[in-house]
Amino acid sequence: MAKSTGREPAAKKPDDAAKPPVVREPAAPPAPAPAKRGAAKSVQGAALDGRPWHESHLAMVRRARRINRELAEVYPYAHPELDFENPFQLLVATVLSAQTTDLRVNQTTPALFAAYPTPEDLAAAPPEELEELIRPTGFFRAKARSLLGLSAALRDRFGGEVPGKLDDLVSLPGVGRKTAFVVLGNAFGVPGITVDTHFGRLVRRWKWTEETDPEKVEAAVAAIFPKKDWTMLSHRVIFHGRRICHSRKPACGACPIAPLCPSYGEGETDPEKARKLLKYEKGGFPGQRLKPPPDYPGLAAPEAGPR
Repeated sequence: MAKSTGREPAAKKPDDAAKPPVVREPAAPPAPAPAKRGAAKSVQGAALDGRPWHESHLAMVRRARRINRELAEVYPYAHPELDFENPFQLLVATVLSAQTTDLRVNQTTPALFAAYPTPEDLAAAPPEELEELIRPTGFFRAKARSLLGLSAALRDRFGGEVPGKLDDLVSLPGVGRKTAFVVLGNAFGVPGITVDTHFGRLVRRWKWTEETDPEKVEAAVAAIFPKKDWTMLSHRVIFHGRRICHSRKPACGACPIAPLCPSYGEGETDPEKARKLLKYEKGGFPGQRLKPPPDYPGLAAPEAGPR
């Protein structure tokens, strides 16, 4: 019998091919550095390749500005989609656009402006006649009260002219910050951020903010971009929301900024199926304006049919 040495022989190593695969858990993201006072939290979402999306506030700002630059290339013709010829018409059309489409407003306002071309005329309109004219836009009784009130205020307080200051505009009946910024940005050249349903939806999908209150959304986005960009940024985001990044089923597979979107995959990712979801000029259909700008690449919208 061999004498024991007190040590067991070393076990034979199995071949590498016989080893079971090593499964490693994804590395936990590094603990965030203590936030500076007033600094925004990092944002999280899903990247185009399915990996978790983590970024600092600074990285989010850079991504947001890149989205704006790329949208400027996609929609160089972005514009307000309400037909108007002067500040008063734009103000009235914007009030009417609540809870309806710009197309419906554009089909309604020609007859309205023909009947009541000035604030003085509209302030004197019989309520029943005004309601009937704007009935297609919905909520016509409340909108008629707003139009009569703001027209009287323009007549009595502003000499029949639409004021070019935010505080004056929001003092008019039926005029909030969104309406005021539409008028300021597009009739007076004063920068403003227009937070409508499309704008709010997209900036949350892009993780620019998690706020839902329009004024808080406005403040959060205003902190990301230079003031000079605010009006055109609003047009581009709203254009994208109407044409590609829809509410119920965004066309992710046809989206030119998909690599920059933390919410990629919420909608249709197949390119062919996504292209069928595109609207207005992106889908080869008419836009919302009866009188679009000269550089608009789509078709003019049809006039209203017989009522």
